[in-house]
Amino acid sequence: TRAQRMKQRPPAEGEKGIFFLIYISSSAIRRRSKTPGVMITQYTIRLPEGKSTPDFQCKPAPVTTQEGKLAVFKAVVTGNPKPDVSWRRTRGNLSDKDKFKQNYNESTGEYILEIHKVTAAETDTYKCYAVNEFGKAVCSTTLGVLDGKIYYLNLLFSGSTNPEDFRKMLRKSKVEKANGDNNEKFWDAMLNADRRDYERICSEYEVTDLQLILKKLEEKRTARAQNRNKVRKLTAPTQDGLFSVKSNDGVIPCDVDAEEHGVRSAGRTNGNRINRLLQNDSGLHLGDVEEVNLLSNVDFVIKIQEIKAEERDDALFECVLTHPLPKITWMKKGIALEDGEKYSITVSTDRLIHKLLIKDCSKTDKGIYSAIAGITSCSAWLVVEAKKNPASGGTKAVRKTALAGGAQTDLEKVAKEQQMKNQQEMEKILKAVKAKHAAGKTKEEVSSHSGGDLRESERKEKAQSKNSEDGAATNLDDLDGVGGSSGQAGLQVHPPEEKTMELDPARQSRSEPKGWQSTGERISNNVCSDVWRLFPDPGVQFVCGLSDVDAIISEMAELTCKLSSEDCEGLAIDGPIHKLVIVKCIEEYSGKYRFEADGRKTEAMVNVKDPPRFDSEGLCAFTEPLTVKVGHHAIFKLQFVGYKPIKIQWYRDGEELQEDNNTKIEKSSSHSRLLLSRCQRKDTGEIKIKLKNDHGFTEAVSQLIVLDKPTPPLGPAEVMESSASCIEFKWRPPKDDGGSPVTNYILERQQVGRNTWKKIGELPAVPKHRDTDVDRGRKYCYRIRAVTSEGTSEVMETDEMQAGKFAFPGPPAPPKVVSAFNDCINLSWVSPANSGGSRILGYILEKRKKGSNLWTVVNASDEIIKEKKYAVKDVVEGIEYEFRVSAINLSGAGEFSNPSEFVFARDPKKPPGKVTSLKVTETSYTNMVVTWTKPEDKPGEQDEAKGYFVEIRQADCTEWSRCNSTPIIMTSFNVKSLKSMDMYWVRVIAMNDGGESATEELPRYVLAMPLPVRPKFTNKKMKSFMVVRAGNSVRITVNFEASPRPEVTWLKDNVPLTKRVTISNSDGSSQLLIPTSERSDSGIYSILVKNFAGQETFSTEVRVTDDPKPPGPVELEESVPGTVTVIWKPSPDEKRDDRLHYTVSKLDSTKHTWITVADRLFNNKFTVCNIMQGREYHFRVYAKNDMGISAPSESPTWGMEKKKDKFVISEPTNKDCDLRCAPAFIVPLKLQTATAGYECLMSCAVKGNPTPRITWYRNHVSLNTDTNFYISNVFGVCSLKILRVGPKDMAEYTVIAENSQGRAECSTVLNIRGERGTRLHLHHKKEQRLRGIHLFFCLSPMQSEETWHLWLKVIYLIQGL
Repeated sequence: TRAQRMKQRPPAEGEKGIFFLIYISSSAIRRRSKTPGVMITQYTIRLPEGKSTPDFQCKPAPVTTQEGKLAVFKAVVTGNPKPDVSWRRTRGNLSDKDKFKQNYNESTGEYILEIHKVTAAETDTYKCYAVNEFGKAVCSTTLGVLDGKIYYLNLLFSGSTNPEDFRKMLRKSKVEKANGDNNEKFWDAMLNADRRDYERICSEYEVTDLQLILKKLEEKRTARAQNRNKVRKLTAPTQDGLFSVKSNDGVIPCDVDAEEHGVRSAGRTNGNRINRLLQNDSGLHLGDVEEVNLLSNVDFVIKIQEIKAEERDDALFECVLTHPLPKITWMKKGIALEDGEKYSITVSTDRLIHKLLIKDCSKTDKGIYSAIAGITSCSAWLVVEAKKNPASGGTKAVRKTALAGGAQTDLEKVAKEQQMKNQQEMEKILKAVKAKHAAGKTKEEVSSHSGGDLRESERKEKAQSKNSEDGAATNLDDLDGVGGSSGQAGLQVHPPEEKTMELDPARQSRSEPKGWQSTGERISNNVCSDVWRLFPDPGVQFVCGLSDVDAIISEMAELTCKLSSEDCEGLAIDGPIHKLVIVKCIEEYSGKYRFEADGRKTEAMVNVKDPPRFDSEGLCAFTEPLTVKVGHHAIFKLQFVGYKPIKIQWYRDGEELQEDNNTKIEKSSSHSRLLLSRCQRKDTGEIKIKLKNDHGFTEAVSQLIVLDKPTPPLGPAEVMESSASCIEFKWRPPKDDGGSPVTNYILERQQVGRNTWKKIGELPAVPKHRDTDVDRGRKYCYRIRAVTSEGTSEVMETDEMQAGKFAFPGPPAPPKVVSAFNDCINLSWVSPANSGGSRILGYILEKRKKGSNLWTVVNASDEIIKEKKYAVKDVVEGIEYEFRVSAINLSGAGEFSNPSEFVFARDPKKPPGKVTSLKVTETSYTNMVVTWTKPEDKPGEQDEAKGYFVEIRQADCTEWSRCNSTPIIMTSFNVKSLKSMDMYWVRVIAMNDGGESATEELPRYVLAMPLPVRPKFTNKKMKSFMVVRAGNSVRITVNFEASPRPEVTWLKDNVPLTKRVTISNSDGSSQLLIPTSERSDSGIYSILVKNFAGQETFSTEVRVTDDPKPPGPVELEESVPGTVTVIWKPSPDEKRDDRLHYTVSKLDSTKHTWITVADRLFNNKFTVCNIMQGREYHFRVYAKNDMGISAPSESPTWGMEKKKDKFVISEPTNKDCDLRCAPAFIVPLKLQTATAGYECLMSCAVKGNPTPRITWYRNHVSLNTDTNFYISNVFGVCSLKILRVGPKDMAEYTVIAENSQGRAECSTVLNIRGERGTRLHLHHKKEQRLRGIHLFFCLSPMQSEETWHLWLKVIYLIQGL
C-alpha cells in the first residue's frame, strides 16, 4: 500500500498530510461495551443504518470447580449481521473435541463452551470472540480447578488414623526464602490485612515461601495475644465499644478490628492449623475453599422454565436447590437484579426454594433470565405478549401471575423431600463418625504448637488441666506443620462450661459468613464436615444453622436452628430444634446473634426495619371495590406508619395520577387521600397507592367501578329462521353493560313501507327473539334497546328481514365413514352451509352399491333422521357401498350431497406388519432411493398393506417429517430435496384401512452424498505436454468423477502454486488458469484428486516460450579441402530454452535454391561437405524451438565465380501520353421532388484529370461548409443529402467541378409536395444580368397530376433557355 511504501522512505513535504489521512482511515476504533469487561473493535468509522458491531449481552462468568467435574461457560452475543463466535485459551488450544465442546442453544441464544472432566491442566484464562464484518468484541473469563480435597477423602476412605500418615500427606518441600520477610512494613501489612490479600502482599515484597510466612505470622499473632491484659468475663458491651469472649483463664477483650483479622483468643492457633490443613497447592485460602466447596456441590433439582405472560401481568420464576443457600443471584442480560419495586426476590424458610417475581410486565421485560447458585446456573425466556382479551368499557382486568407452562410441580413437596434426603446423608455421616469414635480409633492426642513464646510443657499442662476440668476434651496426636517445619499442628475441640447466647451489636463493617466456628476460627459447613471426617468428635452438630432475619419494628422475629442431638440445652427447645423469639422488635435489637452448643456456633443477622405499613382496618376497607355512579365523586383514604420521610404515589391503571381539575391528592405524614371528581365510565379501573421510604416500600390496590347506562346492543342481527309463519333472529349483547348486568331487552317492529313502529314488549336478557306474528312475503325491521338497573341504552336497528320466502337448504358435505362392520356401517356428516333461511328439520340418507345406478333410501319415508349421524344396518357382508345425504327444512328437502367414499361391509382390518429388507440403493447430494419388501399377510394377526409412508429426520433433529402426504403403492421411493453432506435417519411405515404398522428404521444414518467412487479422470484426450507463447494465458482443464466430493490439490514441480495461478473447482472438474504467462511458469503441473475411497494424479508439462532470437555472427573455415565448417555464436535464448536447436541451409550459385544441409543441431558449428571449386556458396543458420523458427543469420560468400560478359537487352522507348482533360459531367443532376419531413439525395457523376474540385450551391450560396447538408465525393460520384426536407429547402441546387484544365456546371430544382406554391430560381447562362430574376408559379393543390407534370415541362423549357 501507499502507507507501507512511505514508511520505507522519508516522506516528502507535501506527503505528510496524505500519510496522516491514510493512517487514520485505516485504523480501527476501540471502545468499551456497556457490559463490564468487554472490549469492542469497530472496523469502520460509520456504520450503515440498521447494522451494529458485536457486543456481549451476557458475558461468561468465572468458574471454579472440583477436578473431574464439568465446567460450563455461557455467553449471549448481539450484533447485525449475526456475529461468528469462537473460544480460545491463553495457554494451549481447544483442539481436543472430546474435552472441549462448543455449541449454540437456539432457545436461549447462548453460546456454550463445555469442558468435560476438568483437570489442573485446564486452569487458564479463556477468551470469547464475536466477529462480524463491522467489528469484533472480546471478553475473558477464568477457570479454577480444586484438587486439595481429594487428599482428605482418600485418607477418610482408607480408614487410617496413624499420625505418620498425616505427616506424609501434609509434608511439603521448603521454598527458598526471600529478603522481604525481614521488613517491618511487611509484617505490619500482613497483620492488618485480610487473609485473601496475603498472596498479593507477598508478591509485592518478593516473598516466595508463603507457608513459612503463615507460620511466622501465627507466631506473631500468638505473641500479641499473650501480651494482652486479661479482663473480666463479658456480660454486656463496654463503654468503649469493646466486646469480650469467654476464656478459661479469664476474659480477653476483642475489638472489631481484631476480630476482623481473626485475633479472638489464644486458641487462635488451632484454627490456623485447620486453615493450613485445608489449603491446597493452588494457593487458595480457607475462605476461598469454604465458598467453592459449598457452592460447587449446589445444583438445581428444579430449574426455571420459560414463561409466557401478557402485558400488565406478573411473571414468577421458581427453582429448587439441592443444598440450602441463603441467597442466589438473579440476572437479566448480564445485569444482577435486586429486590425492589420491580422485582421481588424471596427465599423459603428452608432456603431451598428461590423465587423471582417480575411485577407489571411490559415489552421491555422480555428476555433471558438466569438463576446462578455458586458455579451452577440455569436460564429461561420470559415472553411478554399483548393482552388477548382487553377489559371492555374501560375496566381493568385483575392482574394475574404467569407461571411456567406444562405440568405444575409442587415445589414445597420437592423441597421437603430434598431436605429429608440431606438430613439422611448428614445422619449417616454422624452415625459413621460416632461408630469410629466408639471403636477407639481416635484416641491419639493432637497438640497445637505455634512456635511463639508459649513453651511446649506449658501447653501440655494447660491441656491436661483443661481435660481434667471439663472431662470432655478430644485431643489428637501431633502432626507435622505445613511447609516441612519441625513445629506441630493440631486441633483441640473443647465443649464450653455453659451454653451461652451472645448478642453482638451490628458494628462490624462486614458480616461474617454463617457456618461453623471452632475456638474463634470461621469454617463453612462443607469444610468443617471434611475436618470432622478427618478428626471425629462425638459432640453435636448443626443440621440447620441460623438464617438472617429481616424484622419489622414492633413485630415478632424468630431465629431457629436444629441440632443433631437432643442432649443440649437451649431456649424454646422443641426436641433438637432451638428457637429465639423476639416478641416485639425495636431498633436496638438489630445485630448479630450467635447460638453455641458443645463448642459449635452458628450466627445470623437480625435487621430491624421500619418500612411503610398500612393500618389493617383501613387497608381492609380500602381493598373493597368502590362503586359510584357517573358524575359522582370517589374518595380513597388510607392511614399508615413508617420511618419518615415517606414518598406517596397514587396510580390508576398503572399510570401515576397528577393533580388536575378532577383529581385532588392530599398527603400528610400519617395518611393520604385521593379525590376523583365527576367520575366517568372511563375512570373505571385499578386504583393503587404506593408508599416508599429508606427501609422499603409497600402498596395497596383497590378497584373503582363507575356505573352508567349500557351501550347499544351489537349488530348486525343474524337470521336463524325465516319462514311463512315466523322470523327468528339473534344479536350480540352490548359491548359495555355500564357496570350492571342486562336485565331485559325492549323490542319494536316496523313493517317496511310504513312509518309506525309497533312495540313488541320487554324480553328476558337472552339476546334472541322469535316473532310469530308475521305475514308471508312481508319485510320487517326491528329496534332493540338494552335495559339495566342504571337505565336504557340507545337503539340498535336491524336490517330488513323477509318472512314466508320458500328456500330449500343447500347440499351437506359428503358423508364420512366412521366405522364399518359385517352388518353395520356408521356414518356422520355436517350441516349444509346454506340452511335456506329456516331451521333444519332432519335429513334423508340414501345408499348405492358399487356398479349400480339405483339409489335406495336408508331411513323410512315417514321418519327423518334428526341427528347428523346414522348406523346403516341394511347391508350385505362383502359388498361395497357409497352414501349421500339431503337436508330438510320448512320449505322441503334440498339437494343431495356428493357421494361418500366406497366402503366395504366387513369387520375392520388389522394393521399390517412392519416392512422388511429396508435399504438404500442409490444416493446423491440431493436425493436418495429407498427400497423395501412388503410385509407378510397373516390372517388374524396382520392384514395386507395398502400403501406406505416414508419418513426422514436429520441427525440433529428429533422430529420426523413425512416425505409423501398420500400413501404410495410401490415398494421404493425417491427422497428429494436433501441437504448435501447432511446425515439422515430413514424409516418406512405400512398402512391399510386398519391403521398404520410399526415403523421399520434403518440401523444407521444415511449420508446425503453419492456412493463412494474412487477418483478417476474422464477426459481421455488430456495432453501431457503443451507449449504456450509467452504473454498468452495457460489453461488446463481436468474432468473427473469421484464421490464424495474430493479434495483437489495442484502442484508445480511438487511445490504449491503461487498466487498468480487461479484454481477453479466444481463438482466434476478443476481448472488451472494463468492469465498472462511468463517463461518462469514453465514446469510440470500435477493435480491430485483425493477422497476416502482413493486418489488419482495426473501431470502436464507446460513450456512457456516465444519465437527464438537469431544466432550470432556466422564464420566459415576450411580445414579439409572440399569442406567448409560453419561456426556461429549461440542465440540469446539458448540458456533459457533447453529444447532450442539450430538448422543450417546452403545456397549454391549454380542452383539458386536454398537447401537444408543440417537440422536439430544442439551445438554451434557444422561441417558442410561436397564444396566445389569455382562456385560461390552462401550459408544461413536458423534457431528453432517448440514455438517456431528465428530469422536467419547469413554467412559471408564462400568461393570464386568465373566472370562472364554482360548480356545487354535493348528496350523500346515509349512516348508519354497526356491524359489531362477538363471536367465534364457524365451523369447530370435530375429534377428532384421530395416529401416534407423526409430525406432527399441528389447525385451526379463527373470526370476530369487532374481530379476536379467539387462545390455545391443553393441559390448561388455555397453549401460546402454548411453542416446541415451531407456532401460526399467518391471516385467522381458527387452526392448531396438533406436529412429532413423543409419548406426552406425548396430552391435551385448547382454543382460546379473545377480543375486546371477547365470548369463544368450542372443544376437542378428541388420541389416539395404539400406546398401551395413553387418558387424557381433560374440561372441564365447567357445573360448574367438575368441572374436575379425570380419566376413564381402558383399551383392549386386541387389540380390534377397531369397539370402538375405540364408545369414541370414548362420549367424544363425555361431552364433549357
